[in-house]
Amino acid sequence: MKNNESPVRPETIIEDTHDLALRPRSLKEFLGQKAMKDNLSVFISAAKERGDSLDHLFLIGPAGLGKTTMAQVVANEMESGFIQTTAPALDKPKDLVGFLTNLKKGDVFFIDEIHSLKPAIEELLYIAMEDYGIDWVVGQGPMARTIRIAIKPFTLVGATTKAGVVSSPLISRFGITCRFSFYEQKDLEDIVHRSAGLLNVKIEKDAAALLAKSSRGTPRVVNQLLKRMRDFAQHKGEPSITVDVVRMGLSRLEIDELGLEKQDREILKIIIERYKGGPVGAETLAISIGESVETLEDYYEPFLIMAGLIQRTPRGRVVTALGYGHLGLTPVNNDSLF
Repeated sequence: MKNNESPVRPETIIEDTHDLALRPRSLKEFLGQKAMKDNLSVFISAAKERGDSLDHLFLIGPAGLGKTTMAQVVANEMESGFIQTTAPALDKPKDLVGFLTNLKKGDVFFIDEIHSLKPAIEELLYIAMEDYGIDWVVGQGPMARTIRIAIKPFTLVGATTKAGVVSSPLISRFGITCRFSFYEQKDLEDIVHRSAGLLNVKIEKDAAALLAKSSRGTPRVVNQLLKRMRDFAQHKGEPSITVDVVRMGLSRLEIDELGLEKQDREILKIIIERYKGGPVGAETLAISIGESVETLEDYYEPFLIMAGLIQRTPRGRVVTALGYGHLGLTPVNNDSLF
């Protein structure tokens, strides 16, 4: 592992059989995000009573909070088929046409990273979402003509970590928008206990609480940490995951009590030491830490901002008084601090 590589970064985790087994299959099993689930339950029940497809669904939130899982849950609740792809995989219009023409009535079509759709593909999708049809050009030159290809009513579920770069025409065609927030401590503890049961692993209550506290408010991270703690407990010959095992494991993974990894702390230190606490632009900061701007903005920044450790300002990123305190440092005289 490289020094700047996160051991539990959500977008880099490749799911195995156990990951898929941990995924909830119904709204009842899906823990957290209560307000969202309550609303979706109403919308799904009403659509099923009418015999309609669910309105197109737009899922927004940082990586690892359950957008893909929610799309699958919606398909299960609607008792529909589930077809999945990513926007970067849709390279040409014919790629999208291939998916759409093979959909059955009521199917859930999930496009992850929908902010990455190419304009030509996005325009095709508009008509498919509104009129359940595709305008396709046949022939070339003077003989070219447009034909309408009918497709069966379906539910498009689009997911993104970058809602701000999704075009307004596309957003306006989604009837339901759900914003995922970081999970509460209690919900994460419940997820730990549920996952431990599915993995046939014993974990003490206090150990589960510490694990939840150190998981960046993210279910995918807490599940990965749980499996790593299982490994450490097995290595030590412990019959269950104890608080001592979790503390030792987090220390080995260089994760602190707030859930910050080595790279998170490096970001705070660089802003403080090289840029006097900020402000510093995203591109400059990304170069300084050896990461892409996308990784900085999609993975590291959301949690650092949520935890109150850094602040985005019109001039750039600034470390807050809480950020200095977390590193045991005294804030500099910076008018941007709050």
